[in-house]
Amino acid sequence: MSRTLNVVRMQLINRQTYIWVPLMVLGGALLLTLAIYWVIQNAGADGPMYGGGAQAPLWYFGVVGVQALTLTFPFSQAMSVTRREFYLGTLLTAVLTGAILALLFVVGGLIEQATGGWGMNGYFFYLPWIWEAGALGAGVFFFTISMLFFVVGFWAATIFKRFGSVVLTTVLLAIGALLVLWMFLVGQTNAWAQVFGWIAGQGALGLALWGLLVGAVLAGISYLTLRRAVP
Repeated sequence: MSRTLNVVRMQLINRQTYIWVPLMVLGGALLLTLAIYWVIQNAGADGPMYGGGAQAPLWYFGVVGVQALTLTFPFSQAMSVTRREFYLGTLLTAVLTGAILALLFVVGGLIEQATGGWGMNGYFFYLPWIWEAGALGAGVFFFTISMLFFVVGFWAATIFKRFGSVVLTTVLLAIGALLVLWMFLVGQTNAWAQVFGWIAGQGALGLALWGLLVGAVLAGISYLTLRRAVP
């Protein structure tokens, strides 16, 4: 366990990747969104305003997942860290930083509810459908999204390290083709109403729990690939 924690410390040496850049992306997106809300309010809008800028730091976690492997994996192998220890320590680092980001989103949402959307009826962190299950449900949702992006990025990086860019591109294209085929089949069977009905029935918390399951599967595949990856 101590060697796994040493991997966490090793990952956090690069605080830009895990801490400062995500905070800068979050703060910059918030300021730009509030500026847009102020312009819209001065133009005479009187309804609640919701934006998608909060997605920016969550998407960035995909980049964090890639850099978590490509920047530190070769160094860890030179320091005689086992692949299992590197994997567990890196995943634990992602859990910690993802939890911090989710906490910031929850605190921001509570502030927006208390201030009436920063006094402008404009909401960045608080989206009603995500908060239907309360602050805890919203925290689980944001944590799941950040971890899912991280694991996807980490998984893609393990494929690149193990097999190279051609195989990675082929895998991504194959996944895209399967998604298009799935949408075609849903359209052909006129099942879109059932699909959207299922999504609505799950709610944000239910979707978050499904996301954790998908993330766990990808994390397992990533570990299997990492065992044979070349530093």
